[in-house]
Amino acid sequence: MTESEFLDRAEQIFQHIQNVLDQAESDIEVTNKGAVLELEFNDGSQIILNRHAPNQELWIAARSGGFHFHWHNETWCDTRDGVAFYDRLIGLIEAACGETVSF
Repeated sequence: MTESEFLDRAEQIFQHIQNVLDQAESDIEVTNKGAVLELEFNDGSQIILNRHAPNQELWIAARSGGFHFHWHNETWCDTRDGVAFYDRLIGLIEAACGETVSF
C-alpha cells in the first residue's frame, strides 16, 4: 500500500473510533490530534492510538503495554499474536473502564 493509502486508512479508522465513542453514552473523552487519537477515562488513565507511517503500522499504547498492527489479509492484525485491531481495542477499553463498545 502506498503511504497515501496508509494515511487515508488510518484517518478513516481514527474518525470511525471517534464517531462511535462520541455517539455512545460513554464517559470516555476522545481527543483527535491528527496522527494521534487519545482516549481518556474518568480515572485519568489513557489509551493512545497512533499511526506510524514509516512502518505503515497502527500503534496502541495502554496500561497493559504497547501494540503494533500491520495490514494483513484485509485487516489490521497485531504483529505479535495476530489479534485484530478492533478486537484488541475493545478489550483494552473494557479493561480500562468496564464499558463494552462495538466498532
